[in-house]
Amino acid sequence: MNPITLSIANDFKRAFIDEQRYMQYINGFLNTLKITGGALLVGIIIGILIAAVRTSFDKNKESMKLKGGFGYYFLGFLNAICKIYLTVIRGTPVVVQLMIMYFAIFASSSNGVLVGIIAFGINSGAYVAEIFRAGIMSIDEGQFEAGRSIGFNYVQTMSYIIIPQMFKAVLPTLLNEFIALLKETSVAGYVGVIELTKAGNIIGGRIFKYFIPLGIVAVIYLATVMLLTYLVGIVERRLKKSER
Repeated sequence: MNPITLSIANDFKRAFIDEQRYMQYINGFLNTLKITGGALLVGIIIGILIAAVRTSFDKNKESMKLKGGFGYYFLGFLNAICKIYLTVIRGTPVVVQLMIMYFAIFASSSNGVLVGIIAFGINSGAYVAEIFRAGIMSIDEGQFEAGRSIGFNYVQTMSYIIIPQMFKAVLPTLLNEFIALLKETSVAGYVGVIELTKAGNIIGGRIFKYFIPLGIVAVIYLATVMLLTYLVGIVERRLKKSER
């Protein structure tokens, strides 16, 4: 074995095997998955609410304006709040939002994973909302009329007819948002959360060499993203077959 190969093997042993350091990668990856999964769930809830408000206002504002009353102004107020939220969240870096959450809003909390879920969830919600809004707006207007013709009100039409079709239409895009969110959580280390990237950085500091630890982190991310991309491809193909 030549000296270069021997040096790399030795560095890998120190970065991955010695002192059971592989457990740090595993624990960090588990925290990454917790934050990503929790944040996506929060983002979906926020996204549905915002998309429902915005599409309801866009589709009904003319008829509601003619009638006037409290409903028009209340829905208009909620729509304005949603627009402000989308502008602020999409216009500021996620790492800044994360630090504001951890060091200001939840300064008394020591649960970095939970704060990360909330921060990334609020960030993801802005993008998921636009995904859902585009999905709802793409549904044919006849579907709304069909719901009304069988006696559904607007909320029932959205719940039983529109939203299920919307989910089917946006599922591949939503899965891609999950992939993007998985990579975005790598900045959670800024607030002391030991996720995958932070674990690699800590190990690099302990062995005074960063190439192998961060290389391992990169390989784990790459393998995970490739697996998720493959699953997204399967979902897209099945959705196309179901449309035939």
